[in-house]
Amino acid sequence: MNEKLYRAAGSTAEGPFEVVVTPESAGWGFSGLRVAALSGGSLDVHTGDAETLVLPLSGSCAVTVDGRTFELAGRTGVFDAVTDFAYLPRDATATITGSGRFALPSARCERRLPARYGPAAEVPAELRGAGQCSRQVNNYCLPHTFEADQLLVCEVLTPGGNWSSYPPHKHDEAREGESELEEIYYFEVAGGPAGPGMGYQRVYGTPDRPVDVLAEVRTGDVVLIPHGWHGPSMAVPGYDLYYLNVMAGPGPERAWLICDDPAHGWVRQTWESQDVDPRLPFGKAAR
Repeated sequence: MNEKLYRAAGSTAEGPFEVVVTPESAGWGFSGLRVAALSGGSLDVHTGDAETLVLPLSGSCAVTVDGRTFELAGRTGVFDAVTDFAYLPRDATATITGSGRFALPSARCERRLPARYGPAAEVPAELRGAGQCSRQVNNYCLPHTFEADQLLVCEVLTPGGNWSSYPPHKHDEAREGESELEEIYYFEVAGGPAGPGMGYQRVYGTPDRPVDVLAEVRTGDVVLIPHGWHGPSMAVPGYDLYYLNVMAGPGPERAWLICDDPAHGWVRQTWESQDVDPRLPFGKAAR
């Protein structure tokens, strides 16, 4: 396993943050992520040169930025519901006050857009794939769902025993039908009657750009994808799998365009004859 690309829970903790991934620590140029835990207190967040979301993983909070305050109702956990969120512009200082765990996905950018509130009711929850490739994708901050300069954010929920991020795909070249994006996967795994659950993540490269990761992932773990094919994300039987995707790149157009591994892209055709897993959607997403 490539330890530079797999970051175990707690290994990147810094100050009030359980997870800290910066462009510098990742060895790339744009994508970042912090995860903070609060117990009724406040936390000041400086965005610097990166636009940032405040996305509740559990709990609720108030976010004050640029003279405005956004009340985030949040959720009890990632499998419970889609959440509302706040957008923080670059070059801002925000104060988060509340209780819970909050993801702060970020992307270096040039434009300073206004601070905004993202209502949960306006977050599209998409059911993707079929059969054992069924999963739910909550599209928080994509080009067709929420305006940003560079940041792309979604979360994927996969029922136990299913495979997601499949067929394996990549987005590491600027060309027709593909965009160049760095990506962070942040994982949470539902527990079982005997304790915490687990899942697996695969990343592999090409002969000219090798990369090789096969990681057992648990709650709080992170996998970095600078390039290469990524997938499948494997939810082992009995344990539902969640991951937050954070993407950004150098292209002038904010786009998420992927290319399937040609050895496995045919799998998509099999979905036409299969039903979507009846365990979906999770929680309070629209059925």
